[in-house]
Amino acid sequence: MVQFVLPAKSRYKDQPGRHFPAPPAAIRVRRFRIYRFDPDSGRPPCIDTFDVDLDNCGPMVLDALIKIKNEVDSTLTFRRSCREGICGSCAMNIDGLNTLACTCPIQSQGAESRIFPLPHLPVIKDLVPDLTHFYEQYASVKPWLQTREPAPAGRERTQSPRDQELVDRPSACILCACCSTSCPSYWWSSERYLGPAALLAAYRWIVDTRDETQGERLDQLQDSFRLYRCHTIMHCVEACPKDLNPARAIADIKRRMASRDD
Repeated sequence: MVQFVLPAKSRYKDQPGRHFPAPPAAIRVRRFRIYRFDPDSGRPPCIDTFDVDLDNCGPMVLDALIKIKNEVDSTLTFRRSCREGICGSCAMNIDGLNTLACTCPIQSQGAESRIFPLPHLPVIKDLVPDLTHFYEQYASVKPWLQTREPAPAGRERTQSPRDQELVDRPSACILCACCSTSCPSYWWSSERYLGPAALLAAYRWIVDTRDETQGERLDQLQDSFRLYRCHTIMHCVEACPKDLNPARAIADIKRRMASRDD
């Protein structure tokens, strides 16, 4: 499995921080080394170490983070919401992989787990990255139905089950940003390259038979950077916690571009 071992975009130095040992009676102990950064403190980022008693902790990494925040250090900051792998809030880099903390089991192998915010994003605090630019790129593909004709009177716009299947999987994206922040092309050119998540969202509407602006959507992507910075490295597929395939969607957009040019 490919690993993405890169620090978040900040003044990161692997400086040792504080160590919080487990209770003396703990038998099954797992060590978590967690990235810490508080811009208000004026101190550079560091790594704090927490030893967690697994006999008094849930099975997922998010359970350990919640336990640390509730019982050890209330200043630890991270996003979380549904705890079911649906909202995408708790996306972070765990042991070198971009994933969701709520669906990532605590590993029993190895000496420790290393937890960082998603790579190549400015860090707001601790494990919370700034997703402003990511959401702006998502909004730029106009991820909503665009039509010229009004809807049929008294009913919804319908489509066949076969046509609906085209949008079924792309619609399952939860915008966790795991794919885009695992993409080297996105690291290099994030200001201009839309990245796998935004392009998957664009594809979802390009293949929707109810949408009447496919040509305009393709025109918007006809750019040497917005679409064609994708070099099919496939990290996005490896990182997606919903088992989607952004690389295939991007390749299909390129095929549609080529077919239109012909």
